[in-house]
Amino acid sequence: MPAALSVTGLRKAYGSVQALRGVDLELGTGELFGLLGPNGAGKSTLVKIACGLVRPSAGAVEVCGSPAGSAAAHAQLGYLAELFRFPDWCTADELLGLHQELIGSPGGAAERRELLELVELGDVPGRHVGAMSKGMQQRLGLAQALVGAPRLLLLDEPTSALDPAGRHTVRRLLERLRERGVSVLLNSHLLSEVELVCDRVAIIDGGAVVAAGTPAQLSRTGGVQVETAAGVRTFPAATRDDAPRIVRELVAAGEDVYSVRALSSTLEDAYLEAVGRTPAAAETAGRAGEEDAAAGGGAAIDAAGEFAGEEDAARGGEDARRGPTAGDETMPRPEDGAAIDAAREQTTGDTAGDEAGRREEGEAA
Repeated sequence: MPAALSVTGLRKAYGSVQALRGVDLELGTGELFGLLGPNGAGKSTLVKIACGLVRPSAGAVEVCGSPAGSAAAHAQLGYLAELFRFPDWCTADELLGLHQELIGSPGGAAERRELLELVELGDVPGRHVGAMSKGMQQRLGLAQALVGAPRLLLLDEPTSALDPAGRHTVRRLLERLRERGVSVLLNSHLLSEVELVCDRVAIIDGGAVVAAGTPAQLSRTGGVQVETAAGVRTFPAATRDDAPRIVRELVAAGEDVYSVRALSSTLEDAYLEAVGRTPAAAETAGRAGEEDAAAGGGAAIDAAGEFAGEEDAARGGEDARRGPTAGDETMPRPEDGAAIDAAREQTTGDTAGDEAGRREEGEAA
């Protein structure tokens, strides 16, 4: 069976801006995969290419063995954007029915009922979207992404607007999807959530994968901490295997030991280290940035301007072709022109009258 998602040598350039620089990823069946990275790292570009919304500059992306963007790939793909909006007047059941029609799903009422039960909305199929809480709308969005039984689910920040109970519900849902063999690419900034639920993680920075592996593989031993009557003592170079020896030595020295804990780094620590955002690195980057600013950072501004200009060009110059609108206060309107002409005539008349008056006074004198 082909991989749920296969990314090989993926590159994407917007003019001189390299959004992706040769990314390689692969998701297996039923795998929950976390995609991490700072803003602007290239995560959203990768997801858009997988959805077929953006064309790559080089490389290949396949969804369940079919090229991304093809009809076969779309049939196996479910997607939930970070910022989505459903019509307030639509009920939960109507919304899922609409998406069934859009993708041609034959599931009917049974599929809608099953999906609403899956996201714990089975008791409110007739509730309007406008009457739902943010958490309920988020879960409804997940149900919408599952219409048609896709094998791959792309989720962009699915728990960002949820409270702890809502996040727990989504985690349980993701675990049930894993049991069903559905693969999930989870794009999120909530590292603790990714660490709890994901089988593997890839960290992207500057358009390239800078670290990848299981959360356990990305973490590392951080020493041993021992609580004694004299206080807490930390042995940073020690490993878990050193803990019994440390305790024996402390007891032999007359120390009372109350607890022992093997320390390890978290996924957040691994993330900050991978993207160079540790305190020391941030301080160094800050000094380098100040030096660059003093020398003139025009190149970065030009690159950003070029990127923004290309996006504006892609959207088209409709505003220029439409001409001024009624809301453009800076553009002169016909009535404004008439008022200006009248004011000019009045000013000219007043000036001429003043001149004539002065000449008559001079002749009388």
